Amino acid sequence: MIHYKSTEEIELLRHSSLLVGKTLAEVARIIRPGITTGKLDETAEEFIRSHQAEPAFKGYRGFPYTLCVSVNAEVVHGMPGAYILKEGDIVSVDCGVKKNGFYGDSAYTFMVGDVKPEVRKLLRITKESLYKGIEQAVNGMRIGDISEAVQKHAEANGYGVVRELVGHGVGRNLHEDPEVPNYGKKGTGPKLKEGLVIAIEPMINLGKKNVKQAKDGWTIIASDGMPSAHFEHTIAVTTQGKADILTSFEEVEAVLKEQKIVID
Repeated sequence: MIHYKSTEEIELLRHSSLLVGKTLAEVARIIRPGITTGKLDETAEEFIRSHQAEPAFKGYRGFPYTLCVSVNAEVVHGMPGAYILKEGDIVSVDCGVKKNGFYGDSAYTFMVGDVKPEVRKLLRITKESLYKGIEQAVNGMRIGDISEAVQKHAEANGYGVVRELVGHGVGRNLHEDPEVPNYGKKGTGPKLKEGLVIAIEPMINLGKKNVKQAKDGWTIIASDGMPSAHFEHTIAVTTQGKADILTSFEEVEAVLKEQKIVID
């Protein structure tokens, strides 16, 4: 069942969502060669709790960490730990928070130092695919319009669109109906109506679309071992002609601009 949100509920969702963006910015400040993925997780948890909020992922279905940290060929659900980031890595950081009973969810893929041009392009196209999907998140359109826009842009650039994992509704639960696939047909799926809040999150592989699960039972990896990128926004459908993006990359990208590490 799809739960449509009131104006008041959307504002509470916005508070949670903006805190996710601030948390990702704190993580961005310390991402560099030589730091462990576990340190990213510790930093995020401390920051979230200091803002009277809870890490949404920690304990969710038994997941033991605050962040999903997925490096290189890891697509999503990577487990932070002892891995030391090195020059040329890319790292997807997926973060969720719960505050005042409502969730926020967002992800950003970071470059660690100097990254190969073909991998930089993967990040750029994946991020563009996210915004292509958001452009379709308009009152009266359908989920398939979002899905098709993401798929079309990614596949036009020769990339593989992951099928097994999808975006989702967000509200009083971290994952709600409807599912939001990154592939599909225009004009299909549930109709988008005012008050619908969804997370749109392209997961795009440099190589083939196929994925597998690691032995840890969580991490999803590109089967061909090629890099994968992931960007995510939580948005609300409005009657104003365009979606209301509740999460934000502004603070993250301000940090990256200071560091001169900008996706181009």
